[in-house]
Amino acid sequence: MSAYLNSPVLGGTARDHLAVAHDVRDDSRTLRPGDVYVAMRGNNWHGMEFESEAARAGAVVIISDRPSTVLPTVIVNDPREIVGPLCAWFYDTSSNSPRVFGVTGTNGKTSTAHFMDAGLSAAGEMPGLISGARIRGPGCQWVPERTTPEAATLHQTLAHFRRSGVTACAMEVSSHAIAQRRVAGISYRAMAFTNLAPDHLDYHGTMENYYAAKASMFEPECTDLAVINTSDEYGRRLAAAAGAEVWTCGKQDPAADVYADNVVCDATGSTFDVHAPSGNAHVRLHTMGAFQVDNALVALTALVADGIDLDAAADGMSSITAIAGRCQPVHAGQPFTAIVDYMHNTAGQRALLPYLRSLTAGRIIVVAGATGGRDPNKRRALGNYAASHADVVIVTDESPEDEDPTAIRSQVLLGAHRAGRAQVIEEPDRLAAIEHAVAIAQPDDSLVVAGRGSDPIQRYGARTLQFDDHEQLRNAIASSLNGARRRRPGGAPGYGL
Repeated sequence: MSAYLNSPVLGGTARDHLAVAHDVRDDSRTLRPGDVYVAMRGNNWHGMEFESEAARAGAVVIISDRPSTVLPTVIVNDPREIVGPLCAWFYDTSSNSPRVFGVTGTNGKTSTAHFMDAGLSAAGEMPGLISGARIRGPGCQWVPERTTPEAATLHQTLAHFRRSGVTACAMEVSSHAIAQRRVAGISYRAMAFTNLAPDHLDYHGTMENYYAAKASMFEPECTDLAVINTSDEYGRRLAAAAGAEVWTCGKQDPAADVYADNVVCDATGSTFDVHAPSGNAHVRLHTMGAFQVDNALVALTALVADGIDLDAAADGMSSITAIAGRCQPVHAGQPFTAIVDYMHNTAGQRALLPYLRSLTAGRIIVVAGATGGRDPNKRRALGNYAASHADVVIVTDESPEDEDPTAIRSQVLLGAHRAGRAQVIEEPDRLAAIEHAVAIAQPDDSLVVAGRGSDPIQRYGARTLQFDDHEQLRNAIASSLNGARRRRPGGAPGYGL
């Protein structure tokens, strides 16, 4: 590694300098004997602050921008800059084995990655999946802490996939991961673009910077194929600027390389016809949401561009009945529609709430909030749009992180009250908010628990709580129905159970 990085090992003995590295890791809590520890600067601390923990865990060397006092060190200017290429060299993951299909954009990344995964499987590939909802492959499955893991974890996962016979991998690629070079060293077979809307501007500063981060992944040094949704304004700009081979897609757009028409959406999913250079196919999606047509079309285009059979890919995508936390229905015997959705920005709200209104004979009830540590400028807008398109908005905590939850709620509430349309309720406790929403829901209403999707952890500073929105909503409905059954006179049965 010292030779690869062109930097000498400082400290330790000659024998230490000959140590054999087992793995490369950037989290001191995961280190094992024989590992290399890459100590980088994070948002709150520098990895070198945990050098003693690394030594106790058995790390043999540290790679950092400063010398260690307890372990041999290889000094580099920017550890974050080199960790991806280093891992690609160490794990031999720089080739297209497995072929990696990336997807980036503001909304739709998780769903598109899951559609890719299903299409690859149906086409006879051995798939691996790296998404914000799930990392899954032969012999491994876990829920990640962030949309795109750190570089060392990514390359370890790809190396495991290759050893396990995985031939193709679908991967979510966030703008933070691009800017922080977490995906450096990965050669993508295809990189897909879903859309771009205001989000993460606390990190990127401007929409132009946000766009530039995404656009950087569509050059030949990053990907063979650039798959771009030109129904989106930024997608049209990207299609004209991308350096890699471009494949465009869009709804009702015969000028695109792959396009969909005859789109019909209802409460059970969507149907549409897709037209590609290799042929045509009829697609039936069983996932709720008109926006899932766009996501499936992007996924289909990426696979078709690679040479995957269109019919097989379409059949695979039709097999998905739900994607965790993405317009995910809850069926517990209730007489109203209940959904959990990530919907954490106004673009997501615009994609979901009008669709729900078209299907809902009764009221729309939204449980919403905003997450701490993210763009505070979108909080009023989230409350305003929710209250402009729903009938009842219950403002509650998501994950305040290191911020004051009362201050976060106050901004969402301010936007909601300014809409002047919906009934607005404040309930800080998320479980109580969900239970109240269930208690007031009537037949033919639609209830949405929004903002956290499939995240299983709620964070209040250093305190964390296990909290799964889908599970808690299902439990609240079941408890409500059981209570209704007990209260009904004459022992009449409750709703639908």
